Amino acid sequence: MTQTRSAPPTTGRPVRQLLAASVGNAVEWYDWYAYTFLATYIAAAVFPKSASNSLVPLLSTFAVFAVGFFMRPVGGLLMGAIADRHGRRSALTVTILLMGGSSLLVGLTPTYAAVGVLAPVILVLARLLQGLSVGGEFAASTTFLVESAGPGRRGLFSSFQYVSTTAGQLVASGIATLLVDTLTDRSMDGWGWRVPFALGAVLSLVGFWIRRGAVETRSEEQQRAPRPGLLEALRRHPRESLLICGITAGGTIAYYTWTSYLPTYAELDAGVAKSDALLAGTISLAFFGLLQPLGGLVSDRFGRRPLLLFFGLGFALLVVPLLHSLRDSFAVLLLVQCAGMVLLTGFTSISAAVNAEVFPPRVRAAGIGFPYSLTVALFGGTAPYVGTLFKELDHAGLFPWYVAALCLLSSLVYLRLPETAHRELGR
Repeated sequence: MTQTRSAPPTTGRPVRQLLAASVGNAVEWYDWYAYTFLATYIAAAVFPKSASNSLVPLLSTFAVFAVGFFMRPVGGLLMGAIADRHGRRSALTVTILLMGGSSLLVGLTPTYAAVGVLAPVILVLARLLQGLSVGGEFAASTTFLVESAGPGRRGLFSSFQYVSTTAGQLVASGIATLLVDTLTDRSMDGWGWRVPFALGAVLSLVGFWIRRGAVETRSEEQQRAPRPGLLEALRRHPRESLLICGITAGGTIAYYTWTSYLPTYAELDAGVAKSDALLAGTISLAFFGLLQPLGGLVSDRFGRRPLLLFFGLGFALLVVPLLHSLRDSFAVLLLVQCAGMVLLTGFTSISAAVNAEVFPPRVRAAGIGFPYSLTVALFGGTAPYVGTLFKELDHAGLFPWYVAALCLLSSLVYLRLPETAHRELGR
C-alpha cells in the first residue's frame, strides 16, 4: 500500500470538525433511510396494485431503493474527484444540497392514482439524486473525518461516520414509529408518509449551514499540487481498489440487512407486527450507535484486523441461526438485532479508517468513493430486494446463507490485510 509521511494537522478544533462531518452525514442518512422505513406506504401510493400478489408493489419499491444505490459509484467518483481537486469541504457542501432537493422531491411525488406511470418515474429520479449524493458523501466525509484526527485517534474519529449515520437512522425510525402509532392507516397512506421527507429537506439546510464553518483538511502541499484526473485512483491503484471491494462486501450486506431490511424481514417471515418491528429497530440502532466509539478506541489500541475478523467470522457463523430464530416476539427480535449489532461494530466502527489508510492523500476521496460505493450498490443496496425476492420464490431460508457467504468471503480478505492502525497517514 502506498504510504506517505504525515503533515501537521490542518485544524486545532477536532470537535468542530466532528460536528461538521457528523451533522451533515446524519441528515444525509436520515433522508436515505426514511425511504426504507416507509417502504410499504410508498409502495401503496406510487405503484399500481397487483390483483394476484400483494408483494409486487413492495418489490417495486425495493427495486427503486436498489436503483438509488447504483448511482452511488457515480457519486463516489464525481464527488470524490471534487474533494481531491477542490477540497473536502466543497464536496461536502454539494452533497448536502443534493440530498435536500431529492428528499423534497420524494415527499412531493404524486400518487399512481393521480398521474399514473409518471409517479414511479418521479420517484426513480429522486432516488437517483439521493444515490449520487450519498455516494459522494461517504467519499468526502470519510476522508474529512480521518484527516481531522490527531495521532492515534483515527479509529475513534472513524467511528463517528456510523455514529452520525445511526443518528440519522434513529431520527428516521423514530419519526416513522411515531407516525405509525399516532396516525390512522388512512392518514399514513394519504399524507403521513410524506412528512419525514419534507422535514429532511429542512434539515439539509441546517447541515449546509454547519458545514460552511468547517476547516479544510487537505494539506497546502496537496492544494498546490497538480489536480488528479477523474480516473487516476483506479488507473494507478487497481490493487487498492480491489482491496476496498473485498473489505466492504461482507460488511455492506450485513449492515443493510440488519439496519434496513430486518424490520421488513421480521414482518414477512416471522409475523412480527409493523409497530413492534419499527420499535425494536429503533432501540437496537441506539445501542449500535453507542458501540461505535468503543470499537474505534479498541482498534486504535489493538489494530484494525482483529475487529474486522471478529465481525466477518462472527457473522459468517451466526447470521443463519440468528435469522432462523426469529418468531412473532418483540423480545426475540430485539435480542437478535442487538446481537447482530455487536458483531457489526467490528466493521462499521473502523471502515472509514481502514479505507482511508489504503490510499495516498492525492486520490484518497475518489479512490475510496468509487470501489466502496460500487460494492455497496452490488451487495448492500440489493439486500432488501434479494430478501423479498427469496420470500416471493418460497425460499426465504436461503437469504441468511447468502449473507453468511459474503461475510466469509470478506473474512478471507481480512486475514491477508496488512495492519495499518499505527502507520502514519499522509495529509
